[in-house]
Amino acid sequence: MAVIPEATRPFMSVKQVADYLNLNEKKVYTLVNEGKIPGTKVTGKWMFPRELIDHWILESSHGGVMTDRLVVAGSDDPLLYRMILKFAQDTRSHALISYTATGTRLGLDLLAANRVDASCIHWGPSEESHTRHPALLRQYNQHSRWVLIHAYRREQGLMYAADRWRGGEDASALLAAPLRWAMRQEGAGAQRYLKEIQARLGLEQLDLDTVGTAASEREAAAMIAMDQADVAPGARAAAREFGLGFAAFGWESFDIALRRDIYFRRLFQELLKRLKTSECRIIAEQLGGYDLSDSGRLVFGEE
Repeated sequence: MAVIPEATRPFMSVKQVADYLNLNEKKVYTLVNEGKIPGTKVTGKWMFPRELIDHWILESSHGGVMTDRLVVAGSDDPLLYRMILKFAQDTRSHALISYTATGTRLGLDLLAANRVDASCIHWGPSEESHTRHPALLRQYNQHSRWVLIHAYRREQGLMYAADRWRGGEDASALLAAPLRWAMRQEGAGAQRYLKEIQARLGLEQLDLDTVGTAASEREAAAMIAMDQADVAPGARAAAREFGLGFAAFGWESFDIALRRDIYFRRLFQELLKRLKTSECRIIAEQLGGYDLSDSGRLVFGEE
């Protein structure tokens, strides 16, 4: 049986990685625990794919080899979707720019695992976001390497089928009515806000008729438009997109979490510039329910 030379083996042990990177083994364990180095545990032992270690070294050098990539996940938003789509079209094949709606919690999990470059979050009323959002980030070991940028404020509430609900823009009446609900998954900011409103109105014990779970606000809006549901939590902009009625809860901050090094990359800085353009303001006005007055402000991570 042929023996694979150590220098060409696809996986390395902690000791081999330490030798490869000219580090001591304790430092390798520290990097693993901080989620900074790619590795996986196999039968209780850490193993490191040689190819990913090489990519990690290149990525860490002088801005990395992936400066031509901006992969955004997290909370769904119609305005950001339009701006990123236009950005990608303008950039063409010179860079990969993408946006995948996963919900707040999963987006942060992906960011912590270095699977995405940035993650959008919203977690309750805007007047509390300056404490809530940093507290949410601090639940991750990697938060000391992250910054949080304010994109804009937006209106959050209930989207409903205007032709099937004649009770007006009253969130408490919608919650109490015998309607079919499209719910959001656990870990979604819209679902979190809905539960808070239910508690505020003393309606948290209501047994809502849930007919399905939507993975994004726009999927929830589509379910209503297709007569698969009557009402769902979501933003005013998503309701406007699908011609739905909207009952407001209030305003929330829509922020973007990302690593410090990615914040300074050209692609992300260009995205921030686009959020401050007249084109972005026009689209925001068309969709409704946006306040871009403080866009681009650093919320967390200035230390």
